[in-house]
Amino acid sequence: MTPSPSTPRTPPLVLTVAGSDSGGGAGIQADLKTMLALGVHGMSVVAAVTAQNSLGVQGYWELPAEAVRAQLDSVLSDIGVHAVKTGMLASTVLVETVAEALAACDAPAVVDPVGVSKHGDALLAPDAVHAVRSALLPVATVATPNLYEVELLTGVKVVDETGLREAAEAVRALGPAWVLIKGGHLPGEPADLLFDGEREYRFTAPRHDNRHTHGTGCTLASAIASHLALGEDVPAAVAKAKEYVTGAIAAGFPLGAGIGPVDHGWRHRA
Repeated sequence: MTPSPSTPRTPPLVLTVAGSDSGGGAGIQADLKTMLALGVHGMSVVAAVTAQNSLGVQGYWELPAEAVRAQLDSVLSDIGVHAVKTGMLASTVLVETVAEALAACDAPAVVDPVGVSKHGDALLAPDAVHAVRSALLPVATVATPNLYEVELLTGVKVVDETGLREAAEAVRALGPAWVLIKGGHLPGEPADLLFDGEREYRFTAPRHDNRHTHGTGCTLASAIASHLALGEDVPAAVAKAKEYVTGAIAAGFPLGAGIGPVDHGWRHRA
């Protein structure tokens, strides 16, 4: 007698709400590659479409709020999520639309408050900064700003590692449960600071001699969301995400004439 096949197990579910990167190195494309690499099922809500390559962002077009809302409703009403990651949201109305959905969702949310691309191209309308502060960050489980985004959101300028705690306190005051300040652009060994208002965790990693780092912020936030969906607490999720991203940076490869991407599949090629 042939035994009946067992029912396949559904992996943890992670949703990215972000912009599309036509070059494949950042945005939703990076998010979904990260999620696949880490063993979760990735789903996507496209908030904006970019024309983008290794040299920069040549243009972007945000989707109508009703299209973003419909995508969110489709996924959340039928499939559900174990974690959500947000990236490029472009405008006030999209920030507010996504924040409203997150407020009604009980899954942890990792908010990457994307302001500019790796090349310095603006990806957030100036008038949307207030909405990020007042609507999006208060519903975040973890916020992952880089130093430019810290200054944009709080006015705090970090010039060395001693300023990371002040930055973390300033962002934490805007409402997220946890803040991860990314200090990779500071001189010396890269250091990030995770803070929940009381506890502080510092993460360091070797600095790799590699200019192909497109997509690092998207990849880190998606990796954190994936590990939260897999059942880790926030400090453990950040630690494992950092390990994954560090390996992906080390394996980054050239693409086009500019900055290449990190390698999301590095563990499978190691």
